[in-house]
Amino acid sequence: MFEIAEYIGIIAFAMSGFFVAARNHLDLLGTLVSVFLTAFGGGVMRDVIVNKTPYTFSHDAPAIIVFTLMLLMILFRLHRKESIENKIWFILSDSIGLVSFSIGGALVALETGLNMTGVLALSFITAVGGGIARDVIINEVPFVFKTGFYGTVALLTGLLIYMLDRFNMIHFYPIAMVFVLGVGLRMTAYYKKWSVPLV
Repeated sequence: MFEIAEYIGIIAFAMSGFFVAARNHLDLLGTLVSVFLTAFGGGVMRDVIVNKTPYTFSHDAPAIIVFTLMLLMILFRLHRKESIENKIWFILSDSIGLVSFSIGGALVALETGLNMTGVLALSFITAVGGGIARDVIINEVPFVFKTGFYGTVALLTGLLIYMLDRFNMIHFYPIAMVFVLGVGLRMTAYYKKWSVPLV
């Protein structure tokens, strides 16, 4: 279930990277970098931190999916049509990716024996690190720092996974509940336009 959710997230994040590249008029190489950073950057950062070979560098399926998606989007000129970034299916897919990546990052941190700070950091980095890196290289304020509850959902998800571990409840059903709660929170925050207070 969670592996399927991660692949849904990879697709949504790759599409997000493609749209950002199109808005900024990047060439084919720039688009490729934007797509791959958004889809895989967070996971690569996480694995480097815990001294693991990044999953993307040892398995072909994620890259094949992203290359195929990018090719289809170019062929069908999806970025030239009415924006699909605000469509409910895209928001849902993006939310699924955000939460599944957050859970994955938190579980990797726990497996490595990190404390709460490490769990929160890896949960956040896995979920939004790629998007932050993408925005930095195109000279924009990272999306996650100016958009409502996006990064906050990643941190809250990581915190819940940490609490489950403290109570020895790292099992499928409790994690599934965190997943559903996280996706529901992100969707609610998006449509209710919740935001973190400005300083």
